[in-house]
Amino acid sequence: MTLTLSARLSAAAMAAVALGTTFGGALAPQPTNAATAYYIATLAEPAGEDSAVAGGVAWACKDTMCVANKGQSRPMRICRGLAREFGEVTSFSAKGKELAADKLAKCNGE
Repeated sequence: MTLTLSARLSAAAMAAVALGTTFGGALAPQPTNAATAYYIATLAEPAGEDSAVAGGVAWACKDTMCVANKGQSRPMRICRGLAREFGEVTSFSAKGKELAADKLAKCNGE
């Protein structure tokens, strides 16, 4: 069976869409919530945007609360990146463990 050029292109396009849907959805950063988040942070002021990449992770924010999935860096580095992007961080936890007050001060550049 011989397919015309347009039929081959159409089949290729459908395969690309199927692969993008299957693999692209799995690789794209997914918004997370506080119940499943690895990092949970509270900001001194509401975040100006709903999502941003800071400290090497994709953050989802609502008002003063931001959450993110696990990144590759140490929690202090993640916290510092968040503080640089959004301003003062008033609380920060990684995998349920709260950052100590002295480390939180360092996170904020104090």
